[in-house]
Amino acid sequence: MSIGLALAILGAAVAASAGIGSALGVGIAGEAADGVMAGGNTSFGATLVLQALPGTQGIYGMVIAIMILTKTGILGGAGIELTLAQGIALLVAGLPVGIIGIWSAVSQGKVAAAGIQLVSKGGSLGNAIIYAVMVETYAILAFIVSFLMYNGIAVG
Repeated sequence: MSIGLALAILGAAVAASAGIGSALGVGIAGEAADGVMAGGNTSFGATLVLQALPGTQGIYGMVIAIMILTKTGILGGAGIELTLAQGIALLVAGLPVGIIGIWSAVSQGKVAAAGIQLVSKGGSLGNAIIYAVMVETYAILAFIVSFLMYNGIAVG
C-alpha cells in the first residue's frame, strides 16, 4: 500500500468521524427527550423529530467517506496506487465534513435539547426545528466544500 493510499483512507476515516458528533448530539437531545417525556405532557413524535436532527452530520460524513473509498478502489477491490499529493488531497477533502460535522452535531444536539424543553412547555415545534436547522446549515456547507474538493481530485 502506498503512502498516498493510506492518507486517502485516513481522509475517509476523518470524514466518517462526523458520526461521533452525531452520536453525541443525538444522545444530548435524547436525554432531554427522556426527561420531558417523564412528565407526560409532550408527544413522542415531537421529541423524536428534534432528537433525530443531529444524526444528519454522520450521514454527510459517511457519504464523503464512501466516495473517497470508491475513488481509491478500496470499495470493490484492491486499492489503486496514489501519489503522495493525491493522498494528501483526499485526506484534506475529508477534513471539512469530518471536523465541522463533529462540532455542528454536538451543537445541534444542544439546540435540539433546548427545543425539546420549549415544546414541553407549549412552545412551537416548528420554531424549535428552525433553531436546530440553523446549526445544520454549517454542516451542509462543510459537506459541499468536501464534495467540491473531492470532485477536483483526479486519480488513476
